[in-house]
Amino acid sequence: MTSNHAPTLVQQIIGLFTTALHRVAPEVHTPITLERPRQADHGEFACPLALQLGKSLRRSPRDLAQALIQALPASPLIQQVDLAGPGFINVFLTASAKQAVIKEVLQAGSRWGEVDLGRGRRVQVEFVSSNPTGPLHVGHGRGAAFGASLANVLQKAGYQVQREYYVNDAGRQMDILTLSTWLRYLSSFGSQIAFPANGYQGDYVSVMAAQLSSRFGKRLWHPDTAVLSGISHVPNTSADPESEAAADSAEATMDGLIERAKSLLGEDYRHVHEHVLAEQLADCREDLEAFGVTFDQWFSEQSLYDRGQVAQVVQQLDQAGQLYLQDGARWFRSTAFGDEKDRVVQRENGLYTYFASDIAYHVDKLARGFDLLIDVWGADHHGYIPRVKAALQALGLQAERMEVPLVQFVTLYRQGEKVQMSTRKGQFITLRALRAEVGRDAARFFYVLRKSDQHLDFDLDLATSKSNDNPVFYVQYAHARIRSVLHKWGGDPSALVACEVSALQHPTEFGLMQWLRAYPEIIESAARERAPHTLAFYLKDLAADLHSYYNAVPFLVEEAALRGARLALLHAVACVLQDGLQLLGVHAPDTM
Repeated sequence: MTSNHAPTLVQQIIGLFTTALHRVAPEVHTPITLERPRQADHGEFACPLALQLGKSLRRSPRDLAQALIQALPASPLIQQVDLAGPGFINVFLTASAKQAVIKEVLQAGSRWGEVDLGRGRRVQVEFVSSNPTGPLHVGHGRGAAFGASLANVLQKAGYQVQREYYVNDAGRQMDILTLSTWLRYLSSFGSQIAFPANGYQGDYVSVMAAQLSSRFGKRLWHPDTAVLSGISHVPNTSADPESEAAADSAEATMDGLIERAKSLLGEDYRHVHEHVLAEQLADCREDLEAFGVTFDQWFSEQSLYDRGQVAQVVQQLDQAGQLYLQDGARWFRSTAFGDEKDRVVQRENGLYTYFASDIAYHVDKLARGFDLLIDVWGADHHGYIPRVKAALQALGLQAERMEVPLVQFVTLYRQGEKVQMSTRKGQFITLRALRAEVGRDAARFFYVLRKSDQHLDFDLDLATSKSNDNPVFYVQYAHARIRSVLHKWGGDPSALVACEVSALQHPTEFGLMQWLRAYPEIIESAARERAPHTLAFYLKDLAADLHSYYNAVPFLVEEAALRGARLALLHAVACVLQDGLQLLGVHAPDTM
């Protein structure tokens, strides 16, 4: 917990073992940890201290454990301490120590679960960062859900978090989108130019072309002969797109068409470019906000060029002796820093590569004073990690301050069959379409149900079902059940903090108390491991015990003390369910 809190139960137990260790081996100073036994009949905590120190102290771990048990100070928190296995010390708490968590949760409210792992350090989480060249698809959705949830968990764990979207608004892909839109615009005026197979072909391109027609009329029109003048290759959609020759021809044609567009349109090319960029960014922002994902900053790649930062970092690498010329291009010696091959930072035509702007971007991020950079990248970008870190090392910067959790691909299934999706013809499944089918809550929860670097099979039928097999429904239903009971009761939930809870003696009640006590540990673990999926698992387990409790005992009983105690426990569970769901970007409904 944060330093302004009273010592937690775990810290108090660790303090008791610290005293015992000082009594048994005063010369030893080592961090003491507690584990949670897998079996409930092994107590609430297990201390492996004797196993860790037995060899160095030349004592049998069991003998050392027995000595530590005898040296433990008496405490109203501990009912009994047992020696188990090769030297584990199992700690059983008193009923009052277990019950105390209910008041702690209700007093802390939304602050319950806060830990001081981050100690106020500044961390930037950069995620999604999709090229603004089309609608977000289901793959981007997983990166958005993971990045947003991770940022929330890190903030709960004591970090100062900045959320950033890196806008790739410079370079060839934006030129291809600009050209694609212009060609669709020309076709509306009767152009017969075959559309390039490697152009952007989604319906959204035609929509933007219609917007250009409405805004500019025929001002942007040029005859086909002028557009194709000087281009040695003609767009050919019938060629085998998988062949190397076809790919080379398509790329050459695309480059030629882009240059012709810039030449013919002059200043109007910039207007078309700005229009398509603004449209796609606005669509992206709207889509993400509807998904519950917002950013503190949208950082422009073009701004790095405008401020001369790309040229500057390339010059710094050159001055450091880390560049060389080959075939007219400038290469970075990234193999000297562990990369598999050297990388081009400036092409023979003088243009800088995406890699060069990536270097400048990360240099800029470090210059902004972040203690840690977390880049959430798609799994297909894993090869970029060593080259960017190599460049930071070459510039004398701390590459270890950069982390890159990878997000694996998503496969959608409907009625047991894989849903086909392809980006070649713009026939991908958008995040917006997924959200329309399963809802924001199901999409956000399902996306974080697996570790980010594992492939995700997304069952659309399960996500839309109202059954206990649907994990998001199961967790939300647990929260709604509690709110229903509290509504029937009709009292003020905030008054439950004053309830005496010693009447709670049912095994399921103690089980729920243990889950409540574990919440801060779950937050710390999820933050430390960059693993918000552990929070999703925790919520499922907490909901399962809540449903069991709901079916096992009555709540609105005649006896006032027992009724108040059980309602207090329910309210505490609801607070944690709501907080955990909010961290994952999921609503906690009062009714279902």
